Amino acid sequence: MARNDSTAAQGADRLLASDLAQDLSFLVARLRSRGSAAANARLAPLDLKVRSYSVLSLACGDPSPSQRELAEFLWLDPSQIVALVDGLEGRGLVRRETDPSDRRSKLVLGTARGRELCARARVAASAAEDDSLRALGAGERAALRALLARAAFGPAD
Repeated sequence: MARNDSTAAQGADRLLASDLAQDLSFLVARLRSRGSAAANARLAPLDLKVRSYSVLSLACGDPSPSQRELAEFLWLDPSQIVALVDGLEGRGLVRRETDPSDRRSKLVLGTARGRELCARARVAASAAEDDSLRALGAGERAALRALLARAAFGPAD
């Protein structure tokens, strides 16, 4: 028999006292899942998801990344990047260009159409962030952003 939403919520509330609810890896993963779900919902009308938006956002920025840099920065397999870029390229949102400093490498650049969609997607992503972090004030969000950036991009040792 399926439980209704309020029964499920009460059960989840009981688990807040568990050791897992204090585990940092679990908390980060849970926030990521909630944030991705909120972002995917907000990006859906633009026919984007978090991963495709991430590639589009980087391609529309400066400097233009190579496919290899995208894979490393987004922590995705190169084949996943190829599929994401192919999808965006097929929609006329990005284009590949040979890197003048390394002819074996392809840069991914946003097109005019891609930059316009990216601007709309940034608004949607920001709204999703507000949805996910509504329990935090502006100062707390800034502190969380700084700590996560340091943890995500700091030394691995």
